Amino acid sequence: MDALYTAVATATHGREGRAVASDGKLDVQLAPPREMGGDGQGTNPEQLFAAGYAACFASALGVVGRRAKVDVSEAAVTGEVGIGKQGEGFALAVTLRVELPDGLDGETGRALVEQAHQVCPYSNATRGNIPVELVIE
Repeated sequence: MDALYTAVATATHGREGRAVASDGKLDVQLAPPREMGGDGQGTNPEQLFAAGYAACFASALGVVGRRAKVDVSEAAVTGEVGIGKQGEGFALAVTLRVELPDGLDGETGRALVEQAHQVCPYSNATRGNIPVELVIE
């Protein structure tokens, strides 16, 4: 792969620390959620992953929509990232909820979402590694 861009971020002190991008545009306090025994006073890696995947998938949907000459500019994608125990470690599962624009019929919308899932770099990275459910709302 020839990288067009490389994001660089550094995290210190794990889930109870801070994550900062090399350009300073991202600087977040990290904290485990209450559900995992934390105080919930910061963001967590699952929220960051959910936001990144949702944004990336929405962009991929825009790419396939433009190719098909279908306006999906009003679509919204919500990422849900669950974390749970698996064996001795932990695992992730993702649900992407895609709200398509009014007037986009079910068959065309489903086809565009499926195509976006083939184009999206996050989808390509997770495919075969963690479950990803696509829900059209």
